[in-house]
Amino acid sequence: MRGHPGRGEASRRVSGGTGSGRTGGPSPRGAEVGRRIGVGLMNGLWRPRVLGAGKVPPTGAAILAVNHSHMLDGPMVMGVSPRPTHFLIKKEAFVGPLDPFLRGIGQVAVDRAGTDRTAVTDALGVLAAGGVLGIFPEGTRGEGDFASLRAGLAYFAVRTGAPIVPVAVLGSAERRGRLISGLPPLRHRIDVVFGDPFDAGDGTGRRTRAALDEATARIQEQLAAHLEKARRLTGRRVTLE
Repeated sequence: MRGHPGRGEASRRVSGGTGSGRTGGPSPRGAEVGRRIGVGLMNGLWRPRVLGAGKVPPTGAAILAVNHSHMLDGPMVMGVSPRPTHFLIKKEAFVGPLDPFLRGIGQVAVDRAGTDRTAVTDALGVLAAGGVLGIFPEGTRGEGDFASLRAGLAYFAVRTGAPIVPVAVLGSAERRGRLISGLPPLRHRIDVVFGDPFDAGDGTGRRTRAALDEATARIQEQLAAHLEKARRLTGRRVTLE
């Protein structure tokens, strides 16, 4: 991560110096395959414009915090991110042939109805191995404005010390295509703006409920500021039809 203080220290806190993930967890090789598939599909079907990709740390654990207004947002980030990404995805998406496919490309199924210990373990394993974890901190698709954040992002960031990279996806929900109404029109331009990495914790190492609440508030402020900056840079707004 260019110019980010304490990156080496944060990476050591996450990895414990071993650099190895949990046996049987999400596959880094699978995530790389997913990234390559995403590169071909996203650039072949739409016209992504990517700003700030160099702000993603080149090595070590990191968390991409992505706004969420359309189902295309995750695949788009996977396809334009400079590093393979393991997204936390609702378990309802893991149905039929999508189940083995999503698991095969290193994605993590999460049950949003309660505390999913398997998903938590898998996500921590991704960060322990020095990988990139993708999270939609709003929990579900909505306005994509980071107005309501769940505590999961703060938990992973504070517990591991991994820096958070804010990511704004703009344009995915602006228009519906004629060929497939649930997707943007073919060759539609979609902007993906990566922001400056930041630490969620207050430097004390506290992981109490109060500390996580405070971290969530700090994260929300940072993500909202990045989204406004991304809107100014691209001249776009997040809108739903």
